[in-house]
Amino acid sequence: MDIFALEKALNGRRVILASKSPRRRELLGLIFKDFDIVPAEGEELIPEGTAAEKASELLALQKCREVAKKHPEALVIGCDTTVVVGSSMEDILGKPRDEQDAAAMLRRLSGTRHRVISGTALSLQGREVSFSEVTEVCFRDLTDAEIADYIATGEPMDKAGAYGIQERGALLVSGIDGDFFNVVGLPVSHLAQAAAGLLADFDKCRNPQRFGACGGC
Repeated sequence: MDIFALEKALNGRRVILASKSPRRRELLGLIFKDFDIVPAEGEELIPEGTAAEKASELLALQKCREVAKKHPEALVIGCDTTVVVGSSMEDILGKPRDEQDAAAMLRRLSGTRHRVISGTALSLQGREVSFSEVTEVCFRDLTDAEIADYIATGEPMDKAGAYGIQERGALLVSGIDGDFFNVVGLPVSHLAQAAAGLLADFDKCRNPQRFGACGGC
């Protein structure tokens, strides 16, 4: 399926983004012109023993499922982005609690290479597709003054890992390997391909009402 023709492939079906993130809203607009925002409101729970690399995908599935229960006929998209500096759950950097926490995160990232992982989940008529996109980001060595000045902008406080690569946080980065938009919060190209595959499978299904239950039509 042509990823530039996804609007036509929807055949009138709604697209719902299960997130209130303004960054994801802007990026999803590169794929779909019209969509609704229905943020997931449930508590985010990561099962004990979950590998750090899979945490964001599990959270994306939770968000997607919550909204899809109310809107099963829609193409629902959930996403969660984490910054990971190691392999354990303690190595996941979420949004900072306060300025001191933001400073600690930025000192930890200074002069190192880390992974930004966006878990993404899609649901349509009961069938789910999910994936994790990984981008490696290199930070240059940061001075204490630079960290303090960046925190003073207020920019780090609502972002995983305490920085936004699409804003002044770009000044902290020396390079990336992978999808830039994944670091911003939505792996646009991979998402478009996943949506195209799901919609193509739905169109081929002989019993759309059982699309989620059947393994393939």
